[in-house]
Amino acid sequence: MSDLAMDSDGEVGLEAMNSSQSSMSSSGGSCDDSRCSFSRLSFDAALPEAALDAPSGEGSCALSRLACKPHRSSDPAWAAILSRSSAGAFPADLGPRDFKLVRRIGSGDIGTVYLCCLREEATPCVYYAMKVVDKLALAKKKKLERAATERRILQVLDHPFVPTLYADFDASPHYSCVVMEYCIGGDLHTLRHRQPRLRFSVAATRFYAAEVLLALEYLHMLGIVYRDLKPENILIRGDGHIMLSDFDLSLESTASPTLEPLATRSDRRHPRTEPSCLPFRARRSFRRAAKADRRFVAEPVGARSCSFVGTHEYVAPEVASGQSHGSAVDWWAYGVLLYELLYGRTPFAGATNEATLRNIIKQPLVFPPAANSASGTLESAARDLIAALLMKDPAARLGSRGGAADVKAHAFFKGLNLALMRTCRPPTVPDLNRSGSRQTRVKPDRFEYF
Repeated sequence: MSDLAMDSDGEVGLEAMNSSQSSMSSSGGSCDDSRCSFSRLSFDAALPEAALDAPSGEGSCALSRLACKPHRSSDPAWAAILSRSSAGAFPADLGPRDFKLVRRIGSGDIGTVYLCCLREEATPCVYYAMKVVDKLALAKKKKLERAATERRILQVLDHPFVPTLYADFDASPHYSCVVMEYCIGGDLHTLRHRQPRLRFSVAATRFYAAEVLLALEYLHMLGIVYRDLKPENILIRGDGHIMLSDFDLSLESTASPTLEPLATRSDRRHPRTEPSCLPFRARRSFRRAAKADRRFVAEPVGARSCSFVGTHEYVAPEVASGQSHGSAVDWWAYGVLLYELLYGRTPFAGATNEATLRNIIKQPLVFPPAANSASGTLESAARDLIAALLMKDPAARLGSRGGAADVKAHAFFKGLNLALMRTCRPPTVPDLNRSGSRQTRVKPDRFEYF
């Protein structure tokens, strides 16, 4: 792999591929003016030590490879990778010669993403997304640690709504490659622009919000503060469910998942029942009480950083004002995300990046006039949730202490079985036949870099 530079004749745009497998950065890449602005591009003005509580080296998260990925047990892409491994072990001892690059599908601040497949693979071919990082170029920009952070995080993830790392390896002379799941459905930002009035319905917003919430809960349980939540980084899989992407700006910390007692609240909602001589009634009463008295909390409340990273329209007030920040920045960004999905714009966007940051710090939250519709009650709950998430004081922000457990308990998610989100039909399912026809177009042999 002596040359990864691809000329313009070989590039296929993100829209043509119906995918945005990597986010753009203010330091590179391009952006469609009709779809986004510079304030929507990720930036990194990090201090030399991003995490104040993290030691040097591999990070305090103590991330290590998983020996198996139970959520991929029925995944044909994972099965194809395991078939190439030694005795089915993970990580697969795969390298550059095992993959064939099909075309470039995106580029970001720290790497270029290619559509690829395994060589000599039986029909039908399984596609993957390969992010190729030029370590020499990143070293000159002093961004090697960002690529290393993303690689460490990808190595431990196993969740339905986050990426699956299928293989990672180095390629000569100075490239690092990670092979991940390919999302044929593009990203949530592009999908929003295809909706009537450029916004999702309240029901569709609740669906995507629920899946993002579960992904954030999982990351926080691992001690990972995401720090770059936005629709461009929420990819749509072939089945219509979401996948978070791009972890190079994430903060690695620690978390201690616990079962938190809720005795005080529970006693008010569920009065103590008298002993019963009927055993089955006693068991049911006990189960109800046990369920109400505890909740699962996994929030990296000790994570602190002074790095100025994120996306201008989504950064929290504490980041915009240059203060230290923690996991509460993810809950602020989550509130901005819900606002944009519902109303087609972010709440504090200004004419310039500087104006946007000033608005985030000083401007009060304002909602558009409410529409009289059948979803009025649910929209009112959504507004209440957004207001609780967009508290400028991080200590008062919903989720800052109890994390996802606090957000899950909100009325906006009442009646939604969060444990079974994968069985729910998504609002939009990509047209695989139309997308697949684009994948089969013949490209010149000069795309064979490996």
